[in-house]
Amino acid sequence: MSDAAEVRLWHTMSFRDADAMIAWLGAVGFTEHATYRDEADPTVVVHAEWLWPGGGGIMFGSQRPDGAVTNVGGSAAYLVTDDPDAVFQRAVDAGATVLREMVDQDYGGRGGSVEDPEGNHWSFGSYQPS
Repeated sequence: MSDAAEVRLWHTMSFRDADAMIAWLGAVGFTEHATYRDEADPTVVVHAEWLWPGGGGIMFGSQRPDGAVTNVGGSAAYLVTDDPDAVFQRAVDAGATVLREMVDQDYGGRGGSVEDPEGNHWSFGSYQPS
């Protein structure tokens, strides 16, 4: 396998209310790369790509019968950041529920977890697996 720095991971999710989650993702720190909407119904996100500042990102769309991802609320993601406390607080301020408070981890780094408004599990931490 090649060097870990060359690996790119894009987590894929489906949302019941894509516009509400777009607001939440922006508050947490994701930035829009591309968002494509259904021409007949612009409330439906067909495909979106949002970037995480540390690299990689997520792809998502509105939950729909012809969608590839149907497990709304069943995803989990770990986001590496230099300031996990600030990202954690932004997530909570934007409507997330605290699952695990921020703590220093025995294996290194600091981290905590929340549940977003649609039931997905997000962990924010400074530990970068190598």
